[in-house]
Amino acid sequence: MIRSELLQSLAADNPELRPEEIEQVVDVFFEELAARLAEGGRVELRGFGTFSTRQREGRIGRNPRTGDAVDVPPKRVPYFKPGKEMRERLNRDN
Repeated sequence: MIRSELLQSLAADNPELRPEEIEQVVDVFFEELAARLAEGGRVELRGFGTFSTRQREGRIGRNPRTGDAVDVPPKRVPYFKPGKEMRERLNRDN
């Protein structure tokens, strides 16, 4: 699902809201999630999962075009851990 499909689905489920209001809600949700992760925090959505960040150590990588060694600095990367209900739903036999 892409962002526009999400907006269309929310609009179909909430006809009393204007499309601009739905878009604003989605923007605020993603902005708050990104801001919390940028602060080093985590976001837990019960029944769905938990978003957090993990630290990656620096390493020596390779430039795929030239094969030269490249220094890759340490960085934080986003991490998602699905909740129990999500895992059960994904593994349900249909």
